[in-house]
Amino acid sequence: MLNSNVLRKLDMQDLMVFVAVYEQNSVTGVSEALCVSQSTVSYCLKKLRTGFADELFINTRSGMRPTFKASHMYPHVLKILESINLCHAGAPAFNPALQPATFNICAPEYFEQLILPRLLKNFAFADLPVMINMHKFETDIPAEALRDGSLDLVIGFGPNFHRSHGDLNARTLLEDDLVCVFDTCATPVEPRLSLQAFVQRRHVFPTPWMSTTNMVDGWLAQQARKRHIVARANSYSAALKMITGTDLILTLPRRIQRLLADEAAFNHREAPEGLPGFTLDMQWSQRVDQDSANAWLREQVIMACTDPQGA
Repeated sequence: MLNSNVLRKLDMQDLMVFVAVYEQNSVTGVSEALCVSQSTVSYCLKKLRTGFADELFINTRSGMRPTFKASHMYPHVLKILESINLCHAGAPAFNPALQPATFNICAPEYFEQLILPRLLKNFAFADLPVMINMHKFETDIPAEALRDGSLDLVIGFGPNFHRSHGDLNARTLLEDDLVCVFDTCATPVEPRLSLQAFVQRRHVFPTPWMSTTNMVDGWLAQQARKRHIVARANSYSAALKMITGTDLILTLPRRIQRLLADEAAFNHREAPEGLPGFTLDMQWSQRVDQDSANAWLREQVIMACTDPQGA
């Protein structure tokens, strides 16, 4: 707030006149430099003198000499004008080509297998000094890490697999569904498994799911059914190796099946009717919604998800 109501009558032009008179020592020179009349300059000086209760400039033979108070004011008025210019220009846009950047993303293996390689390839192609640190996705959305800035983005599955947070922004990146993968020697004849056939098979669980439910078993519980899981793998690739040469079944996201399941070794069949698909969602803190670096990263992730090879 201002110390005096008189100061409220001052405007940017008055401050510009102050700086110009201080630097040029001439009302005539100021008039030409600011493209205003000499009477306007004189009026601005009158307002300044009234507002600051000081003569500010004394007319001498050598020009307009600043008073002690004017000399003290000059650097502060300069900073005010510089701040106004910065406000007008806005925050500088993030340019990864000019400044190395490190981003921290928490995401499941699905993102690392499917999206991250495309993202890094785009960075490498553009020769950008950008580093991505991946963090393991645990039980729930690490909201506090997003809030305090230790994480830039969280990528997770949806919809409604995790508790929502009102202070986080979210965007769906893509949609996918699930298919059943078999060793070629144990592939069923039918193109789609029935629910009965699905639960009768022994299953391998790919990539640990740390929440209280998961895509498949949550749905089965709603059908009052349960499957027999004989092994839990730490990765999609390990899960595929576990079913090799057996009659075990592995339920994978369709995009992962296309990416990792070699057609010479594995076949796939459609999952039971009614098994829902899922989304891959991106979340970030509202605090960094307008941050140019975070916005740039989000744009890059979206582009990687819409690439045909990532679709």
